[in-house]
Amino acid sequence: MAAAEHRFVVVAEEDGLRLDRFLAAKLPDLSRSYIQKLAREGRVAVDSRTSRPAQAVRTTQVVILTIPEPVPTVIEPEAIPLEILYEDCDLVVLNKRAGMVVHPGAGSRRGTLVHALLARGEQWSTIGGEERPGIVHRLDRGTSGVMLVARNDRAHRGLSTQFRDRTVEKTYLALVWGSIHGGRFQVDAPLGRDRVHRKRISSRTSHPRSASTEFFVRERYTGFTLVEARPKTGRTHQIRAHLKSVGHPIVGDAEYGGDRWRGTPPGPLQDRLAGLKRFALHALRLSFTHPRTSERMTFEAPVPPELDDLIRALPIEGRG
Repeated sequence: MAAAEHRFVVVAEEDGLRLDRFLAAKLPDLSRSYIQKLAREGRVAVDSRTSRPAQAVRTTQVVILTIPEPVPTVIEPEAIPLEILYEDCDLVVLNKRAGMVVHPGAGSRRGTLVHALLARGEQWSTIGGEERPGIVHRLDRGTSGVMLVARNDRAHRGLSTQFRDRTVEKTYLALVWGSIHGGRFQVDAPLGRDRVHRKRISSRTSHPRSASTEFFVRERYTGFTLVEARPKTGRTHQIRAHLKSVGHPIVGDAEYGGDRWRGTPPGPLQDRLAGLKRFALHALRLSFTHPRTSERMTFEAPVPPELDDLIRALPIEGRG
């Protein structure tokens, strides 16, 4: 694939936008971090002058972004087993295990999902960059469950558009601390990088973005609640941050206050909680429209044994 040039003229409604935000809106298949990288490499010009990602664009300016020809990946494939739920010539649906990082990054240069995909010896989409072949969306390291991967750029663009337009339906299961009354609740709280704890996402942020999650109570246990979460937006750590904000952090999620096992009475339950090497969040179901056939498809990933065993060991509230 040859280098591609994209040219845009800034209109009045876009006056004052950051350059990277302007381009991200024009090219939703590209991440802002990738656009920033291209700008730093001198591949973004405003009125023929190379420009910084944070500079403001002005009405009538001409913005040109050049995407270089993809270079062969330098990631070494690793023969890591994957649980494939479905695959065809355009996409793969898989059940990611907890503990697996989706793509290489700081502190995760080996053993990622990308390493496992490359070991399959197949072609993957290139839109995400050389370190994210095929990656349309991601799950946190500690989250298990259904994920979509694109085999070609056409499928990637189609799936990315669905995520952007919020037509992909995502359903998660989360075991949280405390008893939640009522059968349904919704959290509408803007999220962004926390001003104090930079690894966390919260409403205490300088750059809030709207975020909404609908929750349904599946079962109440003594000291715990199993909830179904349906995020309406796709912010980083959204479910984890929203549950913490209402005082019910996810079991095992130390980053968001869910590491409370020492407060349970000594015994088998405390041992199970202490031995949980992940947080209790699972991407249960994913529904989307196939980018080639337009067929609506739904896939489920079974609850992994370590979570299923923990849930079955909990006493149902009001019994025993």
